[in-house]
Parts: sequence; structure tokens; C-alpha cells
Amino acid sequence: MNVQLVMQELETLGKERTKKIYMSNGAREPLFGVATGTMKPMVKTIGIDQALAEQLYATGNYDAMYFAGVIADPKAMSEADYDRWMDEAYFFMLSDYVVAVTLSEADIAQEVADKWIVSGEELRMSAGWSCYCWLLGNRPDREFAEDKIANMLTQVKQTIHDAPERARYAMNQFIYTVGISYLPLHDLAVATAEEVGPVEIDQDKKKSKTLSASDTIQQAKEKGRLGFKRKYVRC
Repeated sequence: MNVQLVMQELETLGKERTKKIYMSNGAREPLFGVATGTMKPMVKTIGIDQALAEQLYATGNYDAMYFAGVIADPKAMSEADYDRWMDEAYFFMLSDYVVAVTLSEADIAQEVADKWIVSGEELRMSAGWSCYCWLLGNRPDREFAEDKIANMLTQVKQTIHDAPERARYAMNQFIYTVGISYLPLHDLAVATAEEVGPVEIDQDKKKSKTLSASDTIQQAKEKGRLGFKRKYVRC
């Protein structure tokens, strides 16, 4: 399948209601409004195709960019490739759910995410922290250096309330992901969540909301989900 055929298929799958939802979260034209689940038959047909993924991502169409992440070959992408994709990720659904997700399946995931976290750029920071959430929620605990993750929790505790909004959201998610999915530091994550307390998020055109990593960890504990690891990161 070439890029023109994929774009035609995505357009037929688009729904106005879904498009409005995406746009309310920050997506902008061009986009069709394709529900991610309806892409699965196309994914099965195409499989992994990095060349096609690059062409689709370059269109600037949100749905095509999302689909690009699903069919990309994460291990074939270099740090420069991921940086280039981040340059085009204009809102969090691209930075955190396309680029960060794709990066999480690459061998260089932690190396690249570490650089994004200290970049000072809101969406890069958000993507870096989000990438660790995807990693911790999928890979075995032994793949992570315990002291490194502990230091990251300290960094979150010290900086989260002054961080850019999307970074605050991802940093809060990092606390509870460690608490739920990285058992060696469950207790430290619980303590960190308690020290951090509520995290305020201001949403454009919506009421502000308060995030609580403590509540999320407790809810997961009550449901017997401590130690949870997802089988797949990308759909």
C-alpha cells in the first residue's frame, strides 16, 4: 500500500464526531477523525513499513501521523529520527502517544528520553517522562537501574509543581507508574506521591483538574494490579 492509498482509506474511516474530540484536545487540520481501533485491519495488511511511516508522518495529518507510529520500525529509527518526529509533534497526543510510544520499543529509548526530560521544552519533557511510563509498564523490572529510577522520583518531587503543564501531567503519571509497575520502588513511589500531593492542571477552555498519584496507586492496589505489565505498547 502506498501513501496515497493509505490516506484515502483513512479518510473513509474518519468520523466528524471523533474529529471534534481530537480537535478539542489540541489536534488541528488536516485530520479525518479516525478512531484508533478502526485502523487495526490496515495494520495487519501493511505490517511494519518504516519508509511508508516516514511518508505518512510527513503529511502533517494527525490520523496519518498516528498511523505512522503504529507501522514504524522503532529499532530502525535513530536519535535524529526521533528528534525530527518530535519537532513535528505539535500537541501531547503526538508527543506522548505516538513519538514516546514508538521510542519505547527502541533500544535507545532511555538514552533519548533522558535528553528530552532535561530539554526544558514542554512537549519533549512530556514525551520523555511518558516514554518511561510506557517502558516501566511493559518491560521487566530488571531492565532498569533502581538507583536511576529513584533519582528520577526525587527529580519529580523537587520540580513537578514548577514544570510546564504537560510535563506535570507526565511526571505525575511517572510517579504512579513506578508505584504500580516497578515493584522494587513501590514504597518510594508511594512516599513520593504523598510528598508531592495534588497536582493542578489547567486545561484550555475546560475547568482545571487535580491529579493525585496517591489515589491512583491506592486504586490499583485495591484492584490487585500492583506489578501490572502490559503485553504490548503499540496497538
